[in-house]
Amino acid sequence: MRPLLRTTALAAVLFLAACSVAPTYQRPDGMVGAAFKETVPESAQWKRAEPSEAIARGQWWTIFDDAKLDELQADAARANQTLKAGLARLAQARAAAGSAESQRFPQFEAGAGATRLRASPVSLGLPAGTDVPPQTLWRAQLSASYEVDLFGRVANEVAAARADVAQTEGLYKSLLLAIQADVAQTYLALRGFDAEIALLADTVRLREEALALVERRFKVGEIAELDVARAKTELATTRAERVALTRRRAELEHALAVLVGKTPAELNLPSQPLAFKPIAIPPGVPSELLERRPDIAAAERAMAAANARIGIARAAWFPRLTLTGLFGLEAANTGDLVRASSRTWALGPLAGTALAMTLFDGGRRAANEQGARGAFDETAADYQQTVLGALREVEDSLSGLHILAQQAAAQALESAQRAAALSTARYRAGYVNYLEVIDAERQVLANQRTATQVERERALATVALVRALGGGWDAAPKLAAGSTQ
Repeated sequence: MRPLLRTTALAAVLFLAACSVAPTYQRPDGMVGAAFKETVPESAQWKRAEPSEAIARGQWWTIFDDAKLDELQADAARANQTLKAGLARLAQARAAAGSAESQRFPQFEAGAGATRLRASPVSLGLPAGTDVPPQTLWRAQLSASYEVDLFGRVANEVAAARADVAQTEGLYKSLLLAIQADVAQTYLALRGFDAEIALLADTVRLREEALALVERRFKVGEIAELDVARAKTELATTRAERVALTRRRAELEHALAVLVGKTPAELNLPSQPLAFKPIAIPPGVPSELLERRPDIAAAERAMAAANARIGIARAAWFPRLTLTGLFGLEAANTGDLVRASSRTWALGPLAGTALAMTLFDGGRRAANEQGARGAFDETAADYQQTVLGALREVEDSLSGLHILAQQAAAQALESAQRAAALSTARYRAGYVNYLEVIDAERQVLANQRTATQVERERALATVALVRALGGGWDAAPKLAAGSTQ
């Protein structure tokens, strides 16, 4: 009968060890539609979301075909301090997961030492009042303990730790993508300012030539001094605008230096005006964001971890079974420890103090479980908000690219240049005053600067769309200038 009881008890323990009181976790459905609002609905096909957050994002910035940008991205990946901090957080999460995993295995401890004690006569079966001399016992022992995971507490701790690692990995990838995008946008904005500064430098030269012409005409008495004052004002204004842009460029260069892990004094970028060609970025369908965006993957793993922690909190309502054992040597003298007769052992019982359960805790377990459920609800809301935010970012980037393309196509630069040339010719012939020339040249400069700014904004919006989509994509063809993509 005893073997049967032992077998039954062992089977019951193994069965209970396979139990888990955590709620069944289901990956949530994102609030996504079949197509983005800013794309042509007929060209978008619904695709069921499949987990692929581990797919490498690739060196997407190479589409800009700029060797210096490639070099800066490599520097940022190697030396950016924020990225190093994110990598350290990932190492901590992996270490915590390893610590949680260790609970699946027996714990062994070794120790040695001496104990000075005096046993009571009663414990030795001697008459009361018997003088029992104190003695010193030397011990060298190995102890073992193992918690039988009756209700999934250990399993849920492991599951939560693994989900934490996956969440931290997603956050690290999201941080990496953000830094790559920041480097690209800062660099492209700087090159955009280079183009605008070069434009103003050319304008300054034209203003200087115009001033020389006006001064010659004033000296021979063809015009009044007012035209000279106007020409000087326009020249000074253009120079001031160029200086202001130079200051903003310097700030971007300093920010770029920090992004790549250098001091501002270590980074010096010679002027190189931006030459951006519109690039088609395939946005795909909304469901792909659930696969591609690392921050969405991180938010979903946070939900999984919170769900497992509900199981940990619920397991506290049930007994914990811990098996213990001890084997060692015990003797009154250190020299006797090597004798076989000094061996000693002990096994913890399968009931009694080995099976422990809290009967009353003043509501602590209920509060812990309520808190765990609240944490899960919070992560669920965060996940949905992350998905909504991702959708908004893609839509913003798509609409921005469409509108900027339309703005670029609507530029009237050639007509403004023609008007300025005619005004200058009429002024030289003495038909109009210099104010008309100034107005025409101002319009040319405004159109030129707008064209340069739109080119810069299209480059920045392209990077924003790549970031919103979660990183790299399949090879995309370059489009002709003026495309609406």
